[in-house]
Amino acid sequence: MPFSTPFADRLNNVETSAIRELFKLLGKPGIISFAGGFPDSAMFDVDGIREAVNATLTEEAGAALQYGATEGYNPLREQLAAFMVSKGNLDVRANDLIVTTGSQQALDLLGKTLISPGDKVIVEGPTFLATIQCFRLYGAELITAPVDGHGVDTDALERLIAEHKPKFVYLIPTFGNPSGALLSLERRQRVLEMAVKHNTLIVEDDPYGDLYFGKAPPPSLLALSASVPGSRDLLVHCGSLSKVLSPGLRVGWMVGPAELLGKATMCKQFSDAHTSTFAQATAAQYLKAGRMPATLAKVRAVYAERAAAMGRALKRDLGDTIEFVQPQGGLFVWARLTGAGGKVADGGELAKRAIEKGVAFVPGAPFYATNPDHATLRLSFATVGVEKIEEGVGRLAAAL
Repeated sequence: MPFSTPFADRLNNVETSAIRELFKLLGKPGIISFAGGFPDSAMFDVDGIREAVNATLTEEAGAALQYGATEGYNPLREQLAAFMVSKGNLDVRANDLIVTTGSQQALDLLGKTLISPGDKVIVEGPTFLATIQCFRLYGAELITAPVDGHGVDTDALERLIAEHKPKFVYLIPTFGNPSGALLSLERRQRVLEMAVKHNTLIVEDDPYGDLYFGKAPPPSLLALSASVPGSRDLLVHCGSLSKVLSPGLRVGWMVGPAELLGKATMCKQFSDAHTSTFAQATAAQYLKAGRMPATLAKVRAVYAERAAAMGRALKRDLGDTIEFVQPQGGLFVWARLTGAGGKVADGGELAKRAIEKGVAFVPGAPFYATNPDHATLRLSFATVGVEKIEEGVGRLAAAL
């Protein structure tokens, strides 16, 4: 007998991830995938994580294997605060953050604590697909702010804030997913100033900020908030170890006003009680051991080489049929098909043709909450070696 109990009305606002659906098509032998949004498992510091696990079981097995505080395992909160301070966030303390099960849980907690059905939330166009799904699940009306190669268009953003008076604004200022864009220092300053001017909460999602190639990016909004009086109280910062240490640990964190963190902790208690204490203790031991700088240096060098290779191959093999800004960090190239020479100008159509040629990527349209640009696409260079990148781009050109 089929399942007949009606589902919650909120599920009418969301649909299955287009990326998850695409992965079902990737079983074809020999396919080269630029579709994933995850780090290369070959880059994981397995020896360092093994040492951290051993130290956890040797020094703190009782605490690490037991239930823990909902707001986070205190040794990890101390280490994360120190990690934040090392990146210029000079006034972050352990009590200023809670640990989340990946930064994606932080987004869910923001939805639970802040969004009532019909509330307006401004996001970038394009933005992280899971954010669109999560906020819509809680009934948000999403408003899209345009993005260019330097991040969100702050002139347009301020107009939208003034017009819609949103509950909050969600941004990925540093090497955004999927755009790869890097918000300039001038625009960062302006975002903080408009937050104060319009009394609007800003959510800064920063899972990619440590993955820069060459010169470090401008300071985070959180770090810059010290120079804009009143902005710290209107800012939430979400961080993650998933892209730089291991997604499997599921360790993220959220910095924000005390009142918000209190409500988020209450909601987290209802859903998972606490993030895995063992994973938290392992992450704390890893950070304590001081291995992170060397790990970051290694992955930055590898990803920089792959990003450069993809940029060269796209220019060589696709020429004027594609436009993109060479990424300065992160995991993605965000591109737009021009249709030059009568070639395919729709990312969804090209994705289907590309699978037949043995290469996969993610069409760009699903990353827009409103007014999707169907000519766009996201290519990840993170998990593919240089030779395979060049071969895959060649296949992509053949699919055009």
